[in-house]
Amino acid sequence: MHPVENPVTLSLIIPVYNRPQEIDELLASLTKQTHPDFEVIIVEDGSEVNCKSNVDKYTGLLNVTYYVKANSGPGLSRNYGAERAKGSYLVFLDSDCIIPAQYTETLIHRLTYDYTDAFGGPDKADNTFTPTQKAINYAMTSFFTTGGIRGGSEKMDKFYPRSFNMGYSKEVFSKTGGFSTMRFGEDIDMSIRIVSNGFRTALISEAYVYHKRRTNFKQFFRQVFNSGIARIVLQKRHPGSLKPVHTFPALFVAGSIFLLLMGVFVSPVLLTPLLFLALLIGADATLKNRNLSIGLLSVPASFIQLWGYGSGFLLAFWNIVIRSGEEFSAFGKTFYK
Repeated sequence: MHPVENPVTLSLIIPVYNRPQEIDELLASLTKQTHPDFEVIIVEDGSEVNCKSNVDKYTGLLNVTYYVKANSGPGLSRNYGAERAKGSYLVFLDSDCIIPAQYTETLIHRLTYDYTDAFGGPDKADNTFTPTQKAINYAMTSFFTTGGIRGGSEKMDKFYPRSFNMGYSKEVFSKTGGFSTMRFGEDIDMSIRIVSNGFRTALISEAYVYHKRRTNFKQFFRQVFNSGIARIVLQKRHPGSLKPVHTFPALFVAGSIFLLLMGVFVSPVLLTPLLFLALLIGADATLKNRNLSIGLLSVPASFIQLWGYGSGFLLAFWNIVIRSGEEFSAFGKTFYK
């Protein structure tokens, strides 16, 4: 154990872009916290549809501050909030999260009695989520897609804090300068720099959030496609950060194309591996969610996760590694969507 001498105070920082309804739901969940002593900072990142009226509803219920700035992406918006935060510990949440009632109490207890300079927490699907949102949640956490490593280990070589549920001390912010200008993968970039600066990190598995992620498959594809690109960008910025598990979706894309071509021009029997994987995913998702419709939706969600990430990875590998091009990202104007 590594207890702290001075009390830990929390500043919850949430960037938002054109999502007033999400902010309303998030703030409503924060009013139910069993440890109510924290501040909330909402950073409106150049939204066309702002959430000021939604925030104003909670002025007397929460210690909430609302800021408006020009659009720069979530990373720099988090830095904007961090620069104005009064708490000793900065906690970053995405606007599409709902926060369980025990969240802040869990953090305060853990940071008081077993302090860590930076933490990450896992995400779950709430019962109120749509079947599509639950299927997407499965696709992002399943052994068959991400290897089940997201939030599954306290070792930083297997788990990197993600910005939908991530925090670090003011000292970390001061020494690292906060998030970079990357619009995708900026949270992993931040995690790598936290470790390289000698700070202690940990997974706090009890400090989970309900993460809605994307609400439809088109938005989900955009998200994971950019994540695949970001993995190559991260390797360029931090040589050695690319692990074998990160290449699996790209190998899946190449293997799927080969099997599809062989299935069309040689024999449909060669499509059996893809069909078997679909059956495995459908059965596993059905059992875990106890719902057949979610199980069925998890099949296309999982294939979108693999194909989206893998194709983004391959495109970036070609442009950045093979052709020695510059960093880039797709769907840059819709990175919040």
